[in-house]
Amino acid sequence: MADLQDELTAPAEAGDLEAARPATADLARPTPAGHVPADAGNAPPTPADPTPAGHAPADAGNTGNAPTPADPTPAAPTPADPTPPHDLLTRHPVADGYCGLPQVLRTLPWYDLELGESAVEADLPRLRAGGTGAQLWAPHVAPDAPVATTLEQIDLITNVVARHPEDLRLSRSASDTADARAHGRIAVLIGPAPAMAAADSLGTLRSLHALGLRALTLSGTSWASDAGLTRFGEEVVREMNRLGMLIDLTGASAATAARVLAVSKAPVALTRSGAHALNHHPDNAPDDLLAALGEGGGLCLVPCSADRTGPALRDVADHVDHVRRLAGPEAVGLSGTYDTGEARPEDLTDVAGYPALIAELQDRGWTDADLALLTWGNAQRVLRSTEFVSRAAQHRRGPSTATHEP
Repeated sequence: MADLQDELTAPAEAGDLEAARPATADLARPTPAGHVPADAGNAPPTPADPTPAGHAPADAGNTGNAPTPADPTPAAPTPADPTPPHDLLTRHPVADGYCGLPQVLRTLPWYDLELGESAVEADLPRLRAGGTGAQLWAPHVAPDAPVATTLEQIDLITNVVARHPEDLRLSRSASDTADARAHGRIAVLIGPAPAMAAADSLGTLRSLHALGLRALTLSGTSWASDAGLTRFGEEVVREMNRLGMLIDLTGASAATAARVLAVSKAPVALTRSGAHALNHHPDNAPDDLLAALGEGGGLCLVPCSADRTGPALRDVADHVDHVRRLAGPEAVGLSGTYDTGEARPEDLTDVAGYPALIAELQDRGWTDADLALLTWGNAQRVLRSTEFVSRAAQHRRGPSTATHEP
């Protein structure tokens, strides 16, 4: 376009100035009173060129008397080549929605995450190779001692991150994750923990939040069951909104999910759910929930799990496509579910496999913009929205004093 503009506005060569200047310029310019134009009475003015703008004059030998019209069909733009997956993940790393690494590390007598550890699926070299920029580390909670085991896991996560300051950074907010990414670190957020970690106590929930827990899965308790949320369960949702904790509906009953979506002012997430229409795993989401999630600004993080999505990489891509179609491009993300003991799809055996998944989605027509939302943008938006709701809620109400009544 710049070359074309240069041709249209190029200055005339020396000696051609009079020929290049249109005669209509002098006719259109007003003449001051009493002023006699130069060469008055000599030659008549040169008539203006009658050829319409945008048309080329007829060829000298053309006897048709009509100018040749310009081609009305614009040149088709050349499609841009997709960004190589590793380059795209350098700019838009994966915000991985679920990793069970803390529990695996707890069982190992010795490990080396920095040089590489064969006993895990998410050591530091493979996190770097896979383009991971943030990861939720899920605490393992024992039913017989939920609070104690949650505290132990939070302590372990905090110490592991502290031992790798050049690679990891503990994050408690969207700003922390963005800052970690800007400094070349992988952000680690604590959560989601199962709802039993709070031991039916809002005071315990607030204490866990103060220690860094940022997500809770609302299922498997008497107040978030197949029958839906009780009044105390609704108060848990409101308190999580006030604290700025991410609500996870993975494995929640339809009644619980529907009520959470109605009560929560913040977007909710499915941290490890595929599409139930493609695979009937109990943690996968039905189409109506996916549609409601998209309407509410929520997020479904599709897992890299053979049990939940299928045995092949293309099966995971099918689930990502399905969620995107039902919930929208701003409501889908990725969740490795690595180090959870689940079987892995081919080519996604550990966190280093994300570039292969990105390449598969590019082959299916995903644009760089949509992939940037999938890997990083959608998760960051949900975190920021959750924090925004928290700031607003804290102006309206203080800590809840509700108690659980069995």
